[in-house]
Amino acid sequence: MILILKPHIKPDSRQYQQLTEHLARLQNIELRIHQEKGVEQTLTEIYLIGNTAALSIEDMRSLPGVENVVRVSEEYRVLGRHKDDNRAAFFDYQGVRFGQDTLNIFAGLCAVDSPGNVEKMMRALRDNGQVCTRMGAYKPRTSPYSFQGHGKNCLPFVFELAGKYEIKVIAMEITHESHLNEIREALEKTGNPTGVMLQIGTRNTQNFELLKSVGRQQEFPVLLKRGFGITLDESLNAAEYLASEGNRKVVFGLRGMKTSIGDPHRNFVDFAHVPVVKRLTRMPVCIDPSHSVGMRSRGSEGILDIMHVTAQGVIAGANMILVDFHPEPTKALVDGPQALLLKELSQFLEDVKIVRAAYEQRVLRFQNVLSE
Repeated sequence: MILILKPHIKPDSRQYQQLTEHLARLQNIELRIHQEKGVEQTLTEIYLIGNTAALSIEDMRSLPGVENVVRVSEEYRVLGRHKDDNRAAFFDYQGVRFGQDTLNIFAGLCAVDSPGNVEKMMRALRDNGQVCTRMGAYKPRTSPYSFQGHGKNCLPFVFELAGKYEIKVIAMEITHESHLNEIREALEKTGNPTGVMLQIGTRNTQNFELLKSVGRQQEFPVLLKRGFGITLDESLNAAEYLASEGNRKVVFGLRGMKTSIGDPHRNFVDFAHVPVVKRLTRMPVCIDPSHSVGMRSRGSEGILDIMHVTAQGVIAGANMILVDFHPEPTKALVDGPQALLLKELSQFLEDVKIVRAAYEQRVLRFQNVLSE
C-alpha cells in the first residue's frame, strides 16, 4: 500500500509526525519513505511493506496529511501501474521530460572513438534540433580481445563537447559501480555542462548488485535494457530492483531477443511489447532498433530495415529511441555495420516524425471511440 501525502506536508510538520507515529504502531508493517523532488514542489510517498490486506483504504485516506492511497499488487510494487493509481508516468531531468506520452531521440556513437567524431556527431545533432545523444565510454564485449571502450579517459572531452553543442542528456552504459564515481568526477571537473542517463546493458540486466548500487543513487536517471535471454517479467523485476532502492527515474529498453528465429537480423525484434510494458508499469519505454537489426539492409522500396523497425516501435507508442550513427561507420570501433550515416540523420528524424504523428492520430481516434 502506498500513502501519497499532500504536497505541502513536510517531514518537520506536526501532521507528518502524527502520521508516522500512527503508522509505526501498525503490526508487522515496515515503512519505506520516498520523496520525489520536482521543480516547484516535493511529493512524499510512504510505502507500507507487509501484510496490508486488512488495512482499509478509507481509514488510511483519513489520516493526517494523506491525499491519496493506492493498494498495490504483488508484482512491480514501485513501478507498476496499479488499480486507481493516478500517479504521473513521467520524470524531468536536465529540462527534458521522459514519460509515457513523450518521445526523445538518442542518436549517437555506440562507442566513443575520437574527439573529432564526437564533435561531428554532436554538431549534427544540434543542427537538427536534438538535445540528447548516446555515447559509449564503457563497452562490455563478448570477446575479451574486442575493444572495451576508452572508459574514463574520454569522459572529459565528451562532456565538454556536449556543453559546446547544447546536448542536455547523454545515455552512457556502465558496467561497474566505480563508473558512477568516474562520471561524477568528470562532470564536476568540466563544470557539469550536461547530464547523464546511466544505461544498464542487456548483459547486466540481472547483475543485482550493480542494480542495487545504481538504484541507491538518485542523481542520474537509468535506462535498463531488457535481458536478451530472459522473460519480460524477469526484466521488469530487474527494474524493480532499481526502484526499490530509491531511484524511480527508470526507462525500460527493448533491444531485441537473442534467438536464431530473428535471422537475418541480429536479434528478434520485440517492439510489440512497448504497449505491454506501458500497461503493466509507469515506465517510459525505449526501443533500440540498431541492436535489434544489426545491419544496414534495405527493403525493396529502399527504406533501411532499421528505419522500418524504428517505425514499428514508434507506432506502438515508444517514448525513447536509442540509435547508432557514426561519421564513418566502416572505421567505427564497435558495431559499425549497423550505424547510420550523419547525412541520414535528417531523414531518420523526419521518418520518426511521420510515424509519431500517425500514432497520435490513432490514439485520438480510439479515445473518441471509447468515449462514445
